Amino acid sequence: MNFIYEKITYLFDPLHYLWEHEKMHKKISFFLVLFFLLSLIGIELNRQGLLPVAFQSFTPKNHFFAVQAAFTVVLILEVISLIFTIPCSFSRSVGKQFEILALILMRNAFKELSYFPEPITFLGNQQAILNILSDGFGALLIFGLLGYYYKIQALSAEDKMRPVDIYSFVAAKKGIAIILLAVFTFLGVNSVIATMTHQEHPDFLHSFYTILILTDILVVLLSQCFQPSFYAIFRNSGFALSTLIIRIALAAPPFFNVLLGIAAAVFAILLTIISRALFLKRSSKH
Repeated sequence: MNFIYEKITYLFDPLHYLWEHEKMHKKISFFLVLFFLLSLIGIELNRQGLLPVAFQSFTPKNHFFAVQAAFTVVLILEVISLIFTIPCSFSRSVGKQFEILALILMRNAFKELSYFPEPITFLGNQQAILNILSDGFGALLIFGLLGYYYKIQALSAEDKMRPVDIYSFVAAKKGIAIILLAVFTFLGVNSVIATMTHQEHPDFLHSFYTILILTDILVVLLSQCFQPSFYAIFRNSGFALSTLIIRIALAAPPFFNVLLGIAAAVFAILLTIISRALFLKRSSKH
């Protein structure tokens, strides 16, 4: 098994280093700005009837679609970052999923704008405005809860493991991350092809979230091999449950999605507080 772990680490670590490198972040930031500007230009050309016929069919005519598209790209980048955090602690990975939920709610708010006529009017769009307020304030509340979640996580501690077990456990999670990266790429390419060929398809980010839930369960079961204590099993299972609530929130209609998202965040916070308080003696030894 050590040979397999070494090969996995040899493959994962360079990818992780490349993704987290400062130069990569600068290139991504530049790409986002360029993508947003090109989207606006493409939409305006389509509005003026100057876009080639081949591009007119899948290019919208509402400028706010450019905002939605930009946020979609941001979400894709955040999901990739989430995949690279899987080998980290379970709590860090869950925190990343809450970051993505907040961004999805923010994207939903801008998505509502894409249905507005230009110029924007209030009459006839009251329900959409309520949805924008719900998603916007929901994202803000989850953002605040996430900050508190990270604050109390910094004071918490997980079970200690032998160095050899840590290496094996982290390497196994790196293998899972590599598989997830391949699956995410496959779903993304399929979604792009379906969009360009006008085929009906679900939001691939939502579909991938379902895969993330199954991955969380797999990591929980895998952790039992290295952290068999009741404390670790219950804590990790609780975090997996919070991600399940997030997935339900993504499928819920406006207002309910925010309530479920907040419920998931509060659940994760309470799980951290209670586990730290009841196992304070254990934590103080770390």
